[in-house]
Amino acid sequence: MFGKRFALLAGVLVTLNLVLWFAAPGLALRKGLVNELFGSKLIRGEAIYKLPVCGGTDCHFDRGVITDVTPTQLTLREADGRIQPIPISDSTKVIKFGRHISINRLARRWRVFVTWPTAGPAQSVDVEKVPRRRG
Repeated sequence: MFGKRFALLAGVLVTLNLVLWFAAPGLALRKGLVNELFGSKLIRGEAIYKLPVCGGTDCHFDRGVITDVTPTQLTLREADGRIQPIPISDSTKVIKFGRHISINRLARRWRVFVTWPTAGPAQSVDVEKVPRRRG
Protein backbone atom coordinates (compact mmCIF):
# COMPACT_ATOMS: atom_id res chain seq x y z
CA MET A 1 0.00 0.00 0.00
CA PHE A 2 2.80 2.40 0.94
CA GLY A 3 4.67 1.67 -2.30
CA LYS A 4 1.66 2.48 -4.50
CA ARG A 5 1.04 5.82 -2.76
CA PHE A 6 4.68 6.73 -3.03
CA ALA A 7 4.76 5.84 -6.74
CA LEU A 8 1.58 7.87 -7.38
CA LEU A 9 2.90 10.89 -5.47
CA ALA A 10 6.26 10.67 -7.26
CA GLY A 11 4.49 10.46 -10.63
CA VAL A 12 2.35 13.53 -9.86
CA LEU A 13 5.37 15.54 -8.70
CA VAL A 14 7.45 14.59 -11.74
CA THR A 15 4.56 15.51 -14.06
CA LEU A 16 4.06 18.85 -12.29
CA ASN A 17 7.79 19.55 -12.49
CA LEU A 18 7.83 18.83 -16.25
CA VAL A 19 4.79 21.00 -16.88
CA LEU A 20 6.33 23.94 -15.01
CA TRP A 21 9.70 23.37 -16.68
CA PHE A 22 8.27 23.60 -20.20
CA ALA A 23 5.64 26.27 -19.44
CA ALA A 24 8.14 28.80 -18.05
CA PRO A 25 9.76 29.77 -21.38
CA GLY A 26 6.37 30.33 -23.00
CA LEU A 27 5.19 32.52 -20.15
CA ALA A 28 8.45 34.47 -20.13
CA LEU A 29 8.13 35.14 -23.86
CA ARG A 30 4.70 36.66 -23.40
CA LYS A 31 5.84 38.74 -20.45
CA GLY A 32 8.89 39.90 -22.38
CA LEU A 33 6.72 40.91 -25.32
CA VAL A 34 4.38 42.87 -23.06
CA ASN A 35 7.35 44.58 -21.39
CA GLU A 36 8.83 45.40 -24.79
CA LEU A 37 5.60 46.97 -26.02
CA PHE A 38 4.47 48.73 -22.85
CA GLY A 39 7.64 48.81 -20.74
CA SER A 40 10.06 51.63 -20.04
CA LYS A 41 11.01 51.92 -23.74
CA LEU A 42 7.52 53.12 -24.70
CA ILE A 43 7.57 56.82 -25.58
CA ARG A 44 4.01 57.29 -26.78
CA GLY A 45 1.13 55.19 -27.99
CA GLU A 46 -2.45 55.38 -29.12
CA ALA A 47 -5.17 52.78 -28.72
CA ILE A 48 -8.46 52.81 -30.58
CA TYR A 49 -11.28 50.80 -29.02
CA LYS A 50 -14.61 49.61 -30.41
CA LEU A 51 -16.42 50.58 -27.22
CA PRO A 52 -15.78 53.73 -25.16
CA VAL A 53 -12.82 53.29 -22.81
CA CYS A 54 -10.66 56.02 -21.28
CA GLY A 55 -13.45 58.57 -21.80
CA GLY A 56 -13.81 57.79 -25.52
CA THR A 57 -12.77 55.35 -28.19
CA ASP A 58 -9.32 56.91 -28.71
CA CYS A 59 -6.79 56.83 -25.85
CA HIS A 60 -3.21 58.16 -25.77
CA PHE A 61 -0.25 57.02 -23.66
CA ASP A 62 2.73 59.34 -23.21
CA ARG A 63 5.90 58.96 -21.18
CA GLY A 64 8.31 61.80 -20.54
CA VAL A 65 9.78 64.37 -18.19
CA ILE A 66 7.60 67.22 -16.95
CA THR A 67 8.87 70.55 -18.26
CA ASP A 68 5.93 72.66 -17.08
CA VAL A 69 2.82 72.11 -15.02
CA THR A 70 -0.16 74.42 -14.56
CA PRO A 71 -3.59 73.72 -13.03
CA THR A 72 -4.96 72.97 -16.52
CA GLN A 73 -2.00 71.58 -18.49
CA LEU A 74 0.98 69.28 -18.12
CA THR A 75 3.83 69.63 -20.62
CA LEU A 76 6.12 66.66 -21.25
CA ARG A 77 9.42 66.33 -23.06
CA GLU A 78 9.47 62.84 -24.49
CA ALA A 79 12.59 60.74 -25.12
CA ASP A 80 12.64 61.62 -28.81
CA GLY A 81 12.59 65.36 -28.02
CA ARG A 82 8.92 65.97 -28.80
CA ILE A 83 7.14 68.44 -26.51
CA GLN A 84 3.63 67.18 -25.69
CA PRO A 85 1.06 69.41 -23.96
CA ILE A 86 -1.57 67.35 -22.13
CA PRO A 87 -4.72 68.84 -20.57
CA ILE A 88 -5.35 67.97 -16.91
CA SER A 89 -8.17 68.64 -14.46
CA ASP A 90 -9.14 68.03 -10.86
CA SER A 91 -10.47 64.60 -11.88
CA THR A 92 -7.01 63.47 -13.09
CA LYS A 93 -5.66 60.76 -10.79
CA VAL A 94 -2.00 61.18 -9.83
CA ILE A 95 -0.21 58.11 -8.49
CA LYS A 96 3.26 58.45 -7.00
CA PHE A 97 4.86 55.11 -6.14
CA GLY A 98 1.49 53.45 -5.50
CA ARG A 99 -0.08 56.29 -3.50
CA HIS A 100 -2.61 58.84 -4.70
CA ILE A 101 -1.37 62.42 -4.39
CA SER A 102 -2.78 65.82 -5.24
CA ILE A 103 -2.29 67.13 -8.75
CA ASN A 104 -0.79 70.28 -7.17
CA ARG A 105 2.24 68.25 -6.05
CA LEU A 106 3.41 67.46 -9.59
CA ALA A 107 6.77 69.11 -10.27
CA ARG A 108 9.20 69.78 -13.07
CA ARG A 109 11.80 67.11 -13.90
CA TRP A 110 9.56 64.24 -12.70
CA ARG A 111 9.37 61.30 -15.11
CA VAL A 112 5.71 60.32 -15.64
CA PHE A 113 3.45 58.05 -17.69
CA VAL A 114 0.16 59.73 -18.71
CA THR A 115 -3.06 58.14 -19.99
CA TRP A 116 -5.44 60.56 -21.67
CA PRO A 117 -8.30 60.58 -24.21
CA THR A 118 -8.08 62.58 -27.43
CA ALA A 119 -10.85 64.90 -26.33
CA GLY A 120 -10.53 65.75 -22.66
CA PRO A 121 -8.15 65.91 -19.73
CA ALA A 122 -5.73 63.19 -18.66
CA GLN A 123 -7.26 60.34 -16.71
CA SER A 124 -4.10 59.30 -14.88
CA VAL A 125 -0.55 60.44 -14.28
CA ASP A 126 1.75 57.74 -12.94
CA VAL A 127 4.97 59.12 -11.45
CA GLU A 128 7.84 56.79 -12.37
CA LYS A 129 10.85 58.70 -11.10
CA VAL A 130 11.51 61.75 -8.95
CA PRO A 131 14.99 63.29 -9.28
CA ARG A 132 17.13 63.70 -6.19
CA ARG A 133 17.21 67.12 -4.63
CA ARG A 134 20.35 69.10 -5.15
CA GLY A 135 21.85 70.24 -2.04
